[in-house]
Amino acid sequence: MMKNLLNVLGALALLGTTMMTQAQTPPAAPVAPVAAVAELQAGFVKSVRGNVQLLSAAGTARPAAAGDALGSVDRIVTGPDSSAAVVLRDDTTLVVGPSSRMDLKEFHFDATTRDGGLLVSLLRGSMRMITGLIGKTNPDAVRVETQTATIGIRGTDFIVQTDGQP
Repeated sequence: MMKNLLNVLGALALLGTTMMTQAQTPPAAPVAPVAAVAELQAGFVKSVRGNVQLLSAAGTARPAAAGDALGSVDRIVTGPDSSAAVVLRDDTTLVVGPSSRMDLKEFHFDATTRDGGLLVSLLRGSMRMITGLIGKTNPDAVRVETQTATIGIRGTDFIVQTDGQP
């Protein structure tokens, strides 16, 4: 059962890595249903250039790599001359520029009803967003925050830049 769950999760995250076997990772607790685990995953890292870190809601940091899963409340931090592209489950694409800090504060999406919401906070640096199904079906459900403004999205492709100073 664990091997099947890992195979499904691997396909959802579009990872090209080899799946672990059940003998290598015995479950420490009951396994959550696939739908519940998929709901926690907002998307995946499509590409990385330079020094990019992913910080989870729990505060753990890890270097980002193409194919890494992105949680529904993760932070992306890029170094100088670095960038990352992320694709969310509704096909929203976020490109985070150099010396940036972006929080994915909220992401939920139901693929059946195409209902969802997205809140991104750009703390410093730059970001390009190409909205996916959430932005196309319900533009009011997509918001971008900076330290000085909250932007309601009406377009489908835009760039936001902030200097990070209040």
